[in-house]
Amino acid sequence: MDKLFVRQAEVYANARPAYPSEWFSKLAALTPKWTLAWDVGTGNGQAAIGVAEHYEQVIATDVSEAQLKHARPHPKVHYVHTPLSMSEDELVSLIGGEGSVDLITVAEAVHWFDLPTFYSLVNRILRKPGGVIAVWGYKNFTVNPVFDSVMKRFIGTTIPFFNANISYIKDSYCTLPFPSESVGIGSEGNPVMLELPQEMSFDGVLKWMSSWSAVSTAKENGVDLLNEGVVKELESAWGESNLVRTVTREAFMIAGKPRI
Repeated sequence: MDKLFVRQAEVYANARPAYPSEWFSKLAALTPKWTLAWDVGTGNGQAAIGVAEHYEQVIATDVSEAQLKHARPHPKVHYVHTPLSMSEDELVSLIGGEGSVDLITVAEAVHWFDLPTFYSLVNRILRKPGGVIAVWGYKNFTVNPVFDSVMKRFIGTTIPFFNANISYIKDSYCTLPFPSESVGIGSEGNPVMLELPQEMSFDGVLKWMSSWSAVSTAKENGVDLLNEGVVKELESAWGESNLVRTVTREAFMIAGKPRI
């Protein structure tokens, strides 16, 4: 999986949306202690930076070294490469030991995980009582009927190249396994729906689309999904290339605590 994000790591770091500070304030309010947090699948650290505003230390891990090379530095965030070969016991020790973590966050990444293995780790690492895990993701935005139609056709071409678990994103995590007790922010089968606004130019949109794993996978298989014709059609539908629009993505979140 880590290879999927090697080529587009720098693009990913520059194109993905930032998460609202209010999200992290609400999550921090759920934990009685604010000593240690773990941001899993951190990428370039977008979520880790927000978590660090509320916790003394954040361990931010990713299987992709390329992603971590573009992570944003922060004095309270410690970035660590965790290859898939690392054992569960090694991960537990690396993060801080059994029952050591107050908050676990997974931003736009849990659909890539081996979920049974991950949730086993969560149960071992979260503080009991008091520890909380929160996962979230987001979908595409809408602009206008013309652009949305072109975007929909493009998305259709990417589906064969996406990871199978992309279905969790398509259904807004409604079918995502989440074996935790609700803490008031969604529950298994019932995520909280949120809005994720962002100001974007067409260049920003193109960079974001270029960061999709499916685009990279397709290119490795000799298929250029963002070929010149597709880009021109998208740009025409967007409007002027330097036009900045405020777009809002549909986001979704579930938070919970271990079932004791």
